Amino acid sequence: MILTTSLDALPGIGHACGHNLIAVASIAAGLATAQVIQNNNLPGKVIIFGTPGEESYKGGKILLLEQGAYNGVDISLISHPGILHNSAMVRTTAFARIEATFLGKAAHAAKEPWKGINALDALVVSYTAISALRQQTRPGDIIGLAITDGGNLATNIIHAHAACVSVIRAESSSRLQTLLKKVERCFRAGGEATGAEVKIKITQGYKDHIPNCVLAASYTRHWNSLPEVPDLLIPPDENCQNRRFTHIMSSTDQGNLSHVLPSLNASFAIPPGPEGGQPHSRDFERASGTREAFLRALRVAKALAGVAVDILTRPGLLDEVKKQWERDIEDAGTSLKS
Repeated sequence: MILTTSLDALPGIGHACGHNLIAVASIAAGLATAQVIQNNNLPGKVIIFGTPGEESYKGGKILLLEQGAYNGVDISLISHPGILHNSAMVRTTAFARIEATFLGKAAHAAKEPWKGINALDALVVSYTAISALRQQTRPGDIIGLAITDGGNLATNIIHAHAACVSVIRAESSSRLQTLLKKVERCFRAGGEATGAEVKIKITQGYKDHIPNCVLAASYTRHWNSLPEVPDLLIPPDENCQNRRFTHIMSSTDQGNLSHVLPSLNASFAIPPGPEGGQPHSRDFERASGTREAFLRALRVAKALAGVAVDILTRPGLLDEVKKQWERDIEDAGTSLKS
């Protein structure tokens, strides 16, 4: 099994996403599990991976996955802090990045505008089409758009070039591909309307995280058995009957792992800063460095280690985990496509 930790700090605001706490939880859980294996002569192996690049769209876990680092691994365990949720059934969004470049033909806007092809108009038409598309997207669909090149600074010319970048998110990887095609058509429409050439570069980001309810039940049992802080208790779901998902609109490269092996990505709440800031804020960066946050990460570590030991000692549990994962992957391939 793998205990994975993300190592990124954010430019200018340090550990404002709490990856320092992810490292604490994963390393402590891995060391505890290894000690139990050694003391009890248990069969099995635990590996701790430090994976940079999660805050980008490249993802260290994806690179490791592509290079075969996860070959022969049965399960992957990780966690992530916030201020809102204590949950072992975390779903995240899938996302992709689209870069669109519009190429037209320059001309004098007063003397001979009819000789030009306005790339900026093509971009504006595309932007307007995407705005119209937002009226008919699903509640979990997010389309962000930024203009990166608005043409020349001069106002008396027909602009020969323009560009923008869009990041789109959806609740599942299958839904993301459907949304991606719709957004791409909007960009193509701008070119068709104006005669500009449109160049599109699509970068697939992260897949949605698919939680495993069997692993989640084990984590919840160990989490709830720890003393103190009764308000942190997670509603139990021993037989995967309730499936209380926690939907988080951000994305993680742990999602890609969950599509190739069973994954647990536990969310845990730390005491918030004075402003109640969520991750990626200076307030959360300060909160993630407190002793209270450290102690909360150690609680997570104990629960993660409990899951690992359950897998190693409870006959048939790993098979149950894998069968549930197979069902989840099958469901993911058919859901939210329209």
